[in-house]
Amino acid sequence: WWDERVSARFRRNLQPTLTYWSVFFSFGLCIAFLGPTLLDLRCQTQSSLSQITWVFFSQQFCLLLGSCLGGVFKRTLAQSLLALFASSLAISLVFAIIPLCHNVVLLAVVMAVAGLAMGCIDTISNMQLVKIYQKDSAIFLQALHFFVGFGALLSPLIADPFLSDTNCILANGTANASSNLPHIRKSLLPHHPGNLSRYDLPMKGMVVTRVSYAFWIMALINLPVPIAVFFLLYKERMVPCFSGSSHPLLSADELALETRPGDKDELSTAAQRPHTASGHEDLFSCCQSKNFQGASFTYFAVHITGALVLFMTDGIVGEYSGFVYSYAVEEPLAVVHKVAGYLPSLFWGFITLGRLISIPVSYRMKPATMVFINVVGVLITFLLLLIFSSSVVFLFVGTASLGLFLSSTFPSMLAYTEDILQYKGCATTVLVTGAGIGEMVLQLLVGSIIHDRGSYSFLVCGMIFGCLAFTFYTLLVFFHRMYPKPSPELDEASPDKAAVPEDTGQYQR
Repeated sequence: WWDERVSARFRRNLQPTLTYWSVFFSFGLCIAFLGPTLLDLRCQTQSSLSQITWVFFSQQFCLLLGSCLGGVFKRTLAQSLLALFASSLAISLVFAIIPLCHNVVLLAVVMAVAGLAMGCIDTISNMQLVKIYQKDSAIFLQALHFFVGFGALLSPLIADPFLSDTNCILANGTANASSNLPHIRKSLLPHHPGNLSRYDLPMKGMVVTRVSYAFWIMALINLPVPIAVFFLLYKERMVPCFSGSSHPLLSADELALETRPGDKDELSTAAQRPHTASGHEDLFSCCQSKNFQGASFTYFAVHITGALVLFMTDGIVGEYSGFVYSYAVEEPLAVVHKVAGYLPSLFWGFITLGRLISIPVSYRMKPATMVFINVVGVLITFLLLLIFSSSVVFLFVGTASLGLFLSSTFPSMLAYTEDILQYKGCATTVLVTGAGIGEMVLQLLVGSIIHDRGSYSFLVCGMIFGCLAFTFYTLLVFFHRMYPKPSPELDEASPDKAAVPEDTGQYQR
């Protein structure tokens, strides 16, 4: 179902594409293990519930920081691949080191390193796939985000057999806490231990936990990822001892297959001028005044509205997965703890399924259409969840539906926004950063609102965020129609320049 041009480009870029997909698997593996293992890590570090939740914050904050700075390594392909190699190797080392962390501060520092590595992976992998495939990038971005969902599903499954069934610090008077351990595990969130202080969880005693084996298994599973990046570095002659070697060029047949009539002049001109990393810088470089010279109002509006859509939708992912369990066990639903525990897994499972379905769908459907379906679907789902708020069955149906609609929002929005800006703006960095801020901020905001207003406000907040996402998407479409069309008369240095992309289909250095 691919045309020959896209298929040929994929075959020529097979190794780098598979490498970026595998690195995003590493990202997913690292992002989802902390929640289920946090109680065992509390025992390992002999810390309180409020202390251990700071480990969540250190990872999330440094992930956001890494996303902002990730564009620094985009200036050359060598820098990008070396950063990905260091980041994926750091994640394997983090998995191996976590069992050796017996102090909560040390554990927070290690998770901060993991967050920085994850942020770099997030920005660089998205950027490189957009750079390789450009107008054909939507389908490959959908596949990329399927791999993060697959990794996020796999790590809790690996950890589950090694989690403690009873309190992992043996001390007197812990029977009440031990019987409620699954409930405590599902209720732990960043800075929101909630009303869990009523449970007596000792901080001193003999530590009995086998969670170390889970981390060592994940370290081994992740080890092929930095190896794959190293092989790509080797192939591209970017390993230091091969740095003087020449880069292999496309054969005449391959170049002729990719080149369309009328593009030859542009391609020859592009080949003669040196490659520069215009746009796609880190967030701070994007904000330099030299990048704003000659830019129109719509140039900024597209960046901002695109980031705000993802701020809301990724924020919904964070707050819904974090609080749906707490909402289900409270009145009026009062779902038993064991049944409610399936809701976050159902949500993430349908996010992964939706990303898998979106791979072929994105080839036939425009990214703008997919984003419209996503935000409208999220809005309708929250409306129905509010109407049938007393139905346990519809809570499960709505959770699955929400996962499907949210699944492809990020890659579709990234492809749509980059297409508007002709791959010359800072869309990837701005969108990744906006999504990261939304996931962190909205989770904290909703937790505070639920604490003050009750569990029903959980769905009201989701409905408000869905309405805001739809509003910002409508504004994005409006600014898209106002955005200047490609014109050869535009100044070369202008951020609004919509020059013909260097669309040779080869893997650019």
